[in-house]
Amino acid sequence: MPKKLYYLTTEITPFANVSGLGDFSAKVPLALQAKGHDIRTIIPKYGYVSERKYILREVIRLRDIPLQFNGEEISASAKSAFIPKTRVQVYFLEDDFWFKPLTNLVYKSKNGRVLADNGERYGFFAKAVLSTLPHLFWAPDIFICNGWQSAMVPGMYKKHFDGINEFYENIKTVMVIHDLNEYSKVSRADFKKAEVPIDSSLKGKMLSVYDVAAFEADAIIIFDKPSSIISKKLLKQPGLKANKKKISVIKWSDDAMPDYGTIAKKMDKVLEKLSH
Repeated sequence: MPKKLYYLTTEITPFANVSGLGDFSAKVPLALQAKGHDIRTIIPKYGYVSERKYILREVIRLRDIPLQFNGEEISASAKSAFIPKTRVQVYFLEDDFWFKPLTNLVYKSKNGRVLADNGERYGFFAKAVLSTLPHLFWAPDIFICNGWQSAMVPGMYKKHFDGINEFYENIKTVMVIHDLNEYSKVSRADFKKAEVPIDSSLKGKMLSVYDVAAFEADAIIIFDKPSSIISKKLLKQPGLKANKKKISVIKWSDDAMPDYGTIAKKMDKVLEKLSH
């Protein structure tokens, strides 16, 4: 049965392609659209992305979307385009402080250091994305939250948005885990700034965003490759272990061009279960 899917990511080829997430986020939404789903994608608008080259358009209703973050009343805006040679819509979330200054390394500085404010940046991303719905005049059935970058969405949605008006009713959240790396550890202070609930069972100053999200997400998809079987390690982590009934593991290949159609088909089965 066709669904309305809001696909949240920080990379889509050719706009941003730092990791395998860029190609995945170009191909899988297209394959899900081909299955009849109404899918829309959203990524940050990095300063290096050419508005002219990719024909980014102003959308009047997406200007100055109001939101509160870390106790401040602020706003974000978004432009619209399509993944080249497709009809998959992409919203580009603009913010002069959090997104515009980033280089094409996105998560690191040019000297290779991980950006210290990544946790806060993607907390802002989650809040801004969730704030777009009334301005889109569109309510998805499911948020597809890709990677550590979107993992604050499930908890933030449940705590601050679920049921507040007709745009936020009965939306399910799916957390998709593509890799396990240094980025997935975020300080407890950054979760507090973003007002994301933390289950009392999780201890320590640094927390896995996946563990925190596991308690609030409706479903969790973990991708395993022969060269990187991450599910075994993830299932030992406290939050994921406590919520293992929500987890589906999808195996795919190490090929340079994996079969994204099959991957989308397997994801679709997980999405289908959420409506039952």
